[in-house]
Amino acid sequence: MSRYQRQIILPQIGENGQHKLAESRVLVIGAGGLGCALLPYLAASGVGKLGIVDGDRIEESNLHRQVLYAAKDVGRFKAEIAKERLEEQNPDCAIEVTTEFLSGKNALALFADFDVIVDATDRIGVRYLINDAAVLTQKPVVYGSIHRFEGQVSVFNYENGPTYRCLFPHAVEAPSCAEAGVLGTAVGLIGMLQAQEVMKIILGTGRVLSGELLIYNCLNATQERFQFAKKETPQITETFYKKEHLKEAIQTLNFHPELLEMGIFIDVRQSDEQPRLQMPRLIEIPLGELETARQQLDQNETYYVFCQSGKRAKLAVEQMRDRGFTRVTALQEGAREVANALRKSLVD
Repeated sequence: MSRYQRQIILPQIGENGQHKLAESRVLVIGAGGLGCALLPYLAASGVGKLGIVDGDRIEESNLHRQVLYAAKDVGRFKAEIAKERLEEQNPDCAIEVTTEFLSGKNALALFADFDVIVDATDRIGVRYLINDAAVLTQKPVVYGSIHRFEGQVSVFNYENGPTYRCLFPHAVEAPSCAEAGVLGTAVGLIGMLQAQEVMKIILGTGRVLSGELLIYNCLNATQERFQFAKKETPQITETFYKKEHLKEAIQTLNFHPELLEMGIFIDVRQSDEQPRLQMPRLIEIPLGELETARQQLDQNETYYVFCQSGKRAKLAVEQMRDRGFTRVTALQEGAREVANALRKSLVD
């Protein structure tokens, strides 16, 4: 117990609390900026079992904020490298990794083996999946999100308290870090706040952020706390879950200049996002305007949809398919990659 002596002497923890930590099981969804901030402290504190779910691979642009990774790790799975680093830090912490993204097919089985779920993702759709799977498996969710210099933290479904759907009944798509930018220290602060909520839940001490949303602005060093109540939301049942989360995954297509002759391209980014593309048969429709604009589109035409990183493109394709468009595909690449491919094709 000498490793944990400095926290054991805290009256709110003691040896009993340390045993609680050793017996706890925490599942972290996402090994990006938030995950890299909170995972080392959970492992170091003596959490007995950590699960890490992330199908993403390390890119050079991750390194300024995802501090578990080094330049030599680029191209490898984030979850696997995180496991290696954490096992070096504390060999007593059992770590399980899943090198695929959370989905409607694997969420319930994964959640069943853990006590606390941590939402360290940056995808809106996955947040609703996490919420619904947690409700069905009766697990609390520690939530964190980042937008540029500001972050949010809350705890959902804690002791039958308010859930994510109580606070956000309807999905509102926001730019990802790749699109809006992010400061590494802001990510670190929010990840640490999430880790603190996990500790309080495990130890049964302090005031858990259930029914409260903490918003921290790191530019101004200010924070606000808003209360929200449990509201009437869709009843989360197995039937509801299957309808919402077992849809066929949206497949993507790699861009090739030959596609210019095969269909119409739809750019679903906002008008101020760069770079702007000049290409034949291009339509610019921000994602928020797609529902109205689609009425002017020919359902018999072939469409290729892109955005800045690929996430909004998939959402657009899903919306269009739900409205009867059968020949619509999301591009794997974002606008910058498409622009580079176009320039290269002109040179060649």
